[in-house]
Amino acid sequence: MGATPRGKRGHVTFSRGRQETQEERADRQWSELLQELRVAQTGVQILFGFLLAVVFQSRFEDLGDTDRTIYVITVMLGSATAASLIGPVSYHRLLTGRRMKPETVIWASRMTVLGLVLLFCTMCSALLLILRVALHNQLALWLVGAMALWFLACWFVFPLWALARGSSARGQDEGDDEDDEDDRP
Repeated sequence: MGATPRGKRGHVTFSRGRQETQEERADRQWSELLQELRVAQTGVQILFGFLLAVVFQSRFEDLGDTDRTIYVITVMLGSATAASLIGPVSYHRLLTGRRMKPETVIWASRMTVLGLVLLFCTMCSALLLILRVALHNQLALWLVGAMALWFLACWFVFPLWALARGSSARGQDEGDDEDDEDDRP
């Protein structure tokens, strides 16, 4: 924890972070990404399964054109979300053994962020459909808007705020140390 000494020709400098090779770092980041994906994939697969079943319900015939359009958009968004969040597994499988783990981690991380953005859209769209059917009024839009803001805050604003606070605190405590390594894939 904290700063660790690192020798440089007779003098010691301090650097934050782990002492690991590029391959060790990629392995660790891949393991961390897999844990994150397990949570997201499970939720997406359950949501997508429910979305696919909706069309076979007898009440589906009662939906108006607008609600059917929202449903189709939601199913398409759910499909894209599932593809983005399951994609890193395929990416890893096809590149395993080719000494491309750092690149795999970078692209899998990008696909995961895209999947989170698509999941945000899918959840807002599904919520809109459900609330339109349940409430039959404009309150549905306001509730979805409020929930969309909450999703944005929890998934993106709070982490970015913490990142900004952490970056400014490190910059004030240490100055800009060239040995600091960014831990993002």
